Amino acid sequence: MYNVIMKFFSGFSLRDEEYLFTQYIKKSDFTICGFSYGAIAALNATIKALDTSKRVDTLQLFSPAFFQSKEEKFKRLQLRAYKANKELYMKQFINSCFEPYNAKIVKHKESTLEELKELLEYEWDEEKFKYLESRGVKIEVYLGGRDAIIDAEGARAFFLNCTTVTYIKDANHFLQLK
Repeated sequence: MYNVIMKFFSGFSLRDEEYLFTQYIKKSDFTICGFSYGAIAALNATIKALDTSKRVDTLQLFSPAFFQSKEEKFKRLQLRAYKANKELYMKQFINSCFEPYNAKIVKHKESTLEELKELLEYEWDEEKFKYLESRGVKIEVYLGGRDAIIDAEGARAFFLNCTTVTYIKDANHFLQLK
């Protein structure tokens, strides 16, 4: 079995925001973490690691991008707004991530319409989590009750069926409390 160095996958249009989650991240060579859009990548990386005989003990998903309960109209509106004015869309998006609290400094990377589309259309699959659990992976999902980005209640209901959920009632999308 080969080591997997602790890996963190960033959210949509972000980089190096891992510092916002230090109080939750399990520091281990065998942990994979992802925030929001990065939670999708973290899940896929965990499956791939296990399929190539690598060891993963814990998968941590912070505010996983959960839009499968949103109507198609909402998704089309998001894509249309991004296409119309990407800079304004991104500014509003980041501000919403921090609501209702003050924004902190986050670094950005170039985002694409295709990434936003993937984020909005991704369907979480309980079978993938059951597979990981059968391989001995502990799955932890962290959600904020005041998340202005995802459907936190829908995510909570879904993930409670197949993972361990930590629900932080007054936290925002970045799981911040102030």
